[in-house]
Amino acid sequence: MRVIKQPTSLKLKKLLLNYIDTFSGLSKEVWWLALITLINRMGAMVIPFLSLYLSDDLCFSLSQIGWVMTSFGLGSLLGAWIGGKLSDQIGYYKVILGSLFLTGISFFIVQYFTSFWSICISFFVLIAIADAARPAFFVALSAYSKPENKTRSLTFIRLAINLGFSMGPALGGLIIATIGYSGLFWVDGITCVIAGFIMIKTLHPKKARIIDKEIVVDNPTPAHSDGIYILFLIALTLFGFIFVQYFSTIPLYYKEVHLLSEKNIGLILALNGALIFVFEMPLIAYLESTSLSKLGNVISGFILTGISFILLLITPWAGIVIIGMIVATIGEMISFPFGNAFALDRSKKGRQGAYMGLYSMSFSVAHILGHNSGMQFINIYGYHNAWLFMAGIAAIGTFLLFLVKRQINKETAVLL
Repeated sequence: MRVIKQPTSLKLKKLLLNYIDTFSGLSKEVWWLALITLINRMGAMVIPFLSLYLSDDLCFSLSQIGWVMTSFGLGSLLGAWIGGKLSDQIGYYKVILGSLFLTGISFFIVQYFTSFWSICISFFVLIAIADAARPAFFVALSAYSKPENKTRSLTFIRLAINLGFSMGPALGGLIIATIGYSGLFWVDGITCVIAGFIMIKTLHPKKARIIDKEIVVDNPTPAHSDGIYILFLIALTLFGFIFVQYFSTIPLYYKEVHLLSEKNIGLILALNGALIFVFEMPLIAYLESTSLSKLGNVISGFILTGISFILLLITPWAGIVIIGMIVATIGEMISFPFGNAFALDRSKKGRQGAYMGLYSMSFSVAHILGHNSGMQFINIYGYHNAWLFMAGIAAIGTFLLFLVKRQINKETAVLL
């Protein structure tokens, strides 16, 4: 029997149609929310160039830059907490809108502070205002999504965030070369304001309940009293702790141990964003069709990320760093969307803003502790022991998630 092979063009067309199909069913509000997120994240150009701005333009020492970054992280923690509280009190719409406009104004103002303490305080306030929108975005996404599309909607927003972060630095480098660092602050501020006006024009909170058919309980459980949720957040903080190493200590490892150039390091880091952009939506669509639960997928992603550190120990071959990045990225693509979706599902037990505020805070804690702790550990014990330590943290986090899964099963059995 003769097998007729499809032309390459037809195969590519089929792949493209299948990829486009993974976006089907998402509400138009989610698309608008993704566009707002993309514009906002494209405008976040100051962040990747912050350390260069502080050293080159303001001549800060490394120690001073470290304290500015710490104040940055603390502001993020406070903003996530305040944003969660306000989302429950005045609604996610007002929180996001207020955050966008006030962040834009803050970017215009903060460029005029140049002393060490004024920079610490101003950036603390700036990121607190900006990150107040993070839990509100999660609540908005839940409101604007159909229950069966929540995980894909979250993945779509992540796609917009990654695309924005990929395009932002490239545009930022061009702006610095032509206008200078002050141009970054003006462009960042303007994009925040533009995103705010687009939100006013396209989204309205009254439409949300028509889309979201899920029931929120009348007597909500306080987020901090939900033991299962707190245990889940501890595990997620551990995941964030090891994942941030890929953007702080791992690049140093590439340079100092494998002797890679900045260009090659940049290409490996760019691989992360490229893989997410191309494969995350189809991967999530496929995993949603399987019998694996949301927590089961988070556990799988966590295990893969832990394995990525073990891979760095098994051979001195430089190519292993690319394999490690691919494995870590797959772990990220699985863990983050399903972790977000689990948190949103759990938030139906109580006040969504408070739940998602704690969720956002868990990653703020991971950023505050992860970068500095990783650097200090490597300085004392070296890279080999550091990667063993990260794999050990992954094992602990995985164990905690198994405990959460067992408690969820018990909780479900009682309800039945």
